[in-house]
Amino acid sequence: MNIKEFIRAELNGWGKYERYIFPLGIIFIICLSFYLKDSKIALISAICGISYTILAGKGKISCYLFGLTGTMCYAYLAYKNGLFGNLCLYMLYYFPMQIVGIFQWKKHLKKETQEIIKTQLNTKEKIFYTVLAIIFSILAGVVLQILKDPTPYIDGTATTLSVIGLILTIKRCIEQWYIWTIVNALSAIMWIVAYINGSNCFATILMWLTYLTLGLYFLHTWKEEIECQEV
Repeated sequence: MNIKEFIRAELNGWGKYERYIFPLGIIFIICLSFYLKDSKIALISAICGISYTILAGKGKISCYLFGLTGTMCYAYLAYKNGLFGNLCLYMLYYFPMQIVGIFQWKKHLKKETQEIIKTQLNTKEKIFYTVLAIIFSILAGVVLQILKDPTPYIDGTATTLSVIGLILTIKRCIEQWYIWTIVNALSAIMWIVAYINGSNCFATILMWLTYLTLGLYFLHTWKEEIECQEV
């Protein structure tokens, strides 16, 4: 498959919301970021992050190209703002796991649309991941409080859920969208606090609020697709 065929396959199956409303949202964030003279790294991170979420929601493997770039930018922002839980998460976990995701998704693509086949967890798996999230969220919060993180338990919970969320993303599970909804809300709160404390990161706040909206949208679309697969 050449580059032109790959791009055509990645754009296959897009509805009117994905084709028009989401790109307009990205343009709005770019314009607002320039108007507010926001950090350019924050802007690049926001664009890559939103593009990643849209493509991941559509089940397109190209999402990981934006994911890898956005990961590096976001890790830099986390370092500059003292969010050490997010820094470790993105550099030591997100980056290598997204490379793993590329190879895993390649094994489960629909031939006609080049989208991944969606799955869901069974009851035992749901209980396992829930208990895991609670335990490690508390432990992470304690560690980050020692490290003087400005929002240790919010950061710790967001970090823990992000680890589990990415595992479920690679496993192609719909439950990832429930986790990302919580992560996106908590992360938006963290960056609002950072903005209030003087950080030049308004584009990052908009990025997380956009993630929150996208997560809810794709939770709905994945539910519909999985229900159709089970009929």
